[in-house]
Amino acid sequence: MENRGEGVFLRFDEAAVQEWEAAAFDNPLFATMRRAHREYRQARNLDPSEGWPGERYVLLHSLAHALINELAIECGYSSASISERIYSRPPGYGPEPMAGILLYTSAPDAEGTLGGLVNLGKPSELGPILRRALERSGLCSSDPLCADHEPDAATGALHGACCHACLLVAETSCERGNRYLDRSVLVDTFGHTGLEFFA
Repeated sequence: MENRGEGVFLRFDEAAVQEWEAAAFDNPLFATMRRAHREYRQARNLDPSEGWPGERYVLLHSLAHALINELAIECGYSSASISERIYSRPPGYGPEPMAGILLYTSAPDAEGTLGGLVNLGKPSELGPILRRALERSGLCSSDPLCADHEPDAATGALHGACCHACLLVAETSCERGNRYLDRSVLVDTFGHTGLEFFA
């Protein structure tokens, strides 16, 4: 089967990601998220010691969702048409570390796609889009409820500060079923400060 499509790939500076990871590891948000992850897997008879995607994954995944919503406003595709692929691997878990995001759309028809998404990948276009996505992430229309949300294994909500008004996207767009997300890893929120990657 052959699909035609287009996408935008962002690669993060590995040194910056490692520096953020080292500072974020002991943050109470991630301690709560790791605990909820273990309880979630244990309740489903899965090995609770496996499957945690890591702090860098939460960062990349949260940014991917913020950008999906922002790109949908600009490019002519609905947010449900844009999918993500997160490339996340810390040092020591493979041949080399990875920190990247691919946001793409594809279709099996001969016409391919609209072309609007790849045009927005140009630095002159992507910079303002990234700034707007981060600005929107700082304040949600559901705050303070959204910002105060904690991961809860009992409800299956393995995410922190995110909701349908800010970071959650269509299930077809997300590779993790809207889990492992939090706006506070991107920017300061009402619920958490000092955890943001983008100062």
